[in-house]
Amino acid sequence: MRKFRFPLAILLILAVVGTQLSGHGVSGGRNWGLLAFEMVAIALLLMFWAFEEKQVSSREIAVIAVLSALAAVSRIPFAFLPNFQPVTFIVVVSGYVFGARAGIMVGVTAALVSNFFLGQGPWTPWQMFAWGMAGATAGLLPWFPPRFERWLMISFLFFWGYLFGWIMNLWFWAAFIRPLSWQTFLATYLVSAWLDTFHAAGNVIFYLVFGERFTKILLRFRKKLRVEEPAFPAAG
Repeated sequence: MRKFRFPLAILLILAVVGTQLSGHGVSGGRNWGLLAFEMVAIALLLMFWAFEEKQVSSREIAVIAVLSALAAVSRIPFAFLPNFQPVTFIVVVSGYVFGARAGIMVGVTAALVSNFFLGQGPWTPWQMFAWGMAGATAGLLPWFPPRFERWLMISFLFFWGYLFGWIMNLWFWAAFIRPLSWQTFLATYLVSAWLDTFHAAGNVIFYLVFGERFTKILLRFRKKLRVEEPAFPAAG
């Protein structure tokens, strides 16, 4: 953990310095695109920090790696369909079963790895952040009564289909749209509404088709990950 804190502190300092340097853009105004990128970069660093601060077993790391690879690979065959992919579904179920920490890492890693095939760019950190937050918030779902699981997951996945798009729209609006005003902000979100709807509908479809079976499989793996102390008879 100490080995991780030093580079983390250096990166945070560089991010703060970069924020100050982004005070003036090409046109003389503040470079909001660069500032937004630095903010999401800090958020990602904090996500990794939170993961490193906890003790993680090798088995849990292996499960996270497998789920991340599954989410990344499953995105590629659906690349030709606009916003219709199972990544959000896999990330949310992973966070629901294994907790917020695992959900964060599955979402962040899936975005990074899948973009090695689909194309890296300035959108990658925002996708990492959005899917990481989807996995993190899914870790709160077990607090609700189990009898609401089905409709709760459907509603949650539908909501995140839109929220993911809204996060990506914020990056696009800050980086590429001029002038920055509430009119251009509203127009940006209205234009992408149909893509966000495809994403939300796709999440629900994947859950209705694979959700219960996939959740049971992950619950079985979670049960095997638990290490129980052997019971020894009392002395004498």
